Amino acid sequence: MYTIEIPLPGNPLKALNSYVIKGTDRNLIIDTGFNRNECFEAMQAGLKEIGVDLDRTDIFLTHLHADHTGLVSRLAAKDSIVYFNEPDLTDSKSGWDKMLAYAVANGFPEDQLEAAFKNHPGYKYSPEKMPDYTILKDNDKLDIGAYHFTCIQTPGHTRGHMCLYDSAKRLFIAGDHILNDITPNIACFSEYGDPLQDYLNSLNRIEKLDIDLVLPGHRSLINNHRARIEELKIHHNQRVNEILEILKNGPKHAFRIASLMKWNITYKSWDMFPVSQKWFATGEAITHLRFLCMLICYYPVFFPHRIFEEYLYLTQDFYKNSLILQMHFSG
Repeated sequence: MYTIEIPLPGNPLKALNSYVIKGTDRNLIIDTGFNRNECFEAMQAGLKEIGVDLDRTDIFLTHLHADHTGLVSRLAAKDSIVYFNEPDLTDSKSGWDKMLAYAVANGFPEDQLEAAFKNHPGYKYSPEKMPDYTILKDNDKLDIGAYHFTCIQTPGHTRGHMCLYDSAKRLFIAGDHILNDITPNIACFSEYGDPLQDYLNSLNRIEKLDIDLVLPGHRSLINNHRARIEELKIHHNQRVNEILEILKNGPKHAFRIASLMKWNITYKSWDMFPVSQKWFATGEAITHLRFLCMLICYYPVFFPHRIFEEYLYLTQDFYKNSLILQMHFSG
């Protein structure tokens, strides 16, 4: 197995770790990089260096984000098998309109919406066309060369995010499920689901596995997955408590809450944040609000000193009613 570092120019993630396995008959590329020339040239150079023929190469995509899928249509040969998951395939076809409407209803300024959309990497650097996909499901097997993987679906970062686990080698290819130097973005721009709870459930599942080495989609390798998972859980617990403190001063929409949260980014104020980073931050705020809402609704005993008074009132339209979370706490 080889790692090809694919640069992600101008992106805080810096680079993608694309993993390439050489087999006797077929090879496998795991994730591709953005659909931009800098990424394509880096991939071509890396494949040439290790002697990989694209005509004998298949592709596995951990999830739908453009930094992982962008080059797929440029790399896939006529006989290539492109492995993907059903939930992310469905979401990749859903378009942007509902997401944009949801963002506005959660306080994202309409005058910044076009810039957020046009600067979003999913809009700028997605694949040129959708290839024919071979769908893999949870617990499906994928053998390539000396590796015998089990597909493990880990929803959270996306609805269908999928990892690969070789139990004999105690090797885990994580995509963006577990990252070492940064926390995966868990965002929500939909009225449905509870992405943070999905993510925590997925972490709990992976925590039980016997793993010696995690190969993440970005940054450095991980040698102790349980310690890193515990850090990620603590991070989200801190986020939840941070939002509860913000809401003590009265109801706020997600965009405003995001502006008051602490972010590990090198800008002095929220106003200086690039609009794309405001988008991701707002999505994270919505995710944690959704988690809180579900937690309070189903487990009110955990919040005996807080009264959940008001929740989603905009218009009589049900869809729009589900767009803004307003919470009042007392006590």
